[in-house]
Formats: sequence, structure tokens, C-alpha cells
Amino acid sequence: MGEVTELWLVMLIVAAAAFAPLGYFIYKFTKAGDKPFGEIEPHGDSPSVVNDFAEKAIRFVQGLFTKK
Repeated sequence: MGEVTELWLVMLIVAAAAFAPLGYFIYKFTKAGDKPFGEIEPHGDSPSVVNDFAEKAIRFVQGLFTKK
């Protein structure tokens, strides 16, 4: 019976380590007024760093294909 208890304890520790990042993300996401990824959605005319980067990446890839 001791082996089952030891195995259960080891599995509990492994599960806690595996789900710790998920728990931290949920904690950060549900904090009042906190945004874990920063401001990524444009609201109206405000610029977005993520959208600017995506547009530059798309133009770069298009430039690679059109240079032939």
C-alpha cells in the first residue's frame, strides 16, 4: 500500500509542475485590469505594434517572391 501512496504523491508533484504555467496565466489574466499580453488589439485609430510587425513581415515575404 505504501507504493501506491508514493506513486500518488509523485504524480501529484508532476501534475503541479505541469499545470503551474497554466495556473499562472489564469491568475494573470483574471486580475482586475491586467492584460497578460499587453495592448495588442487596435481600438479605433490607435496604432498596434503587433499589426505593424505583421504588415512588415507580409511585405518582406511578398518582396522575396516578387524579386525573381
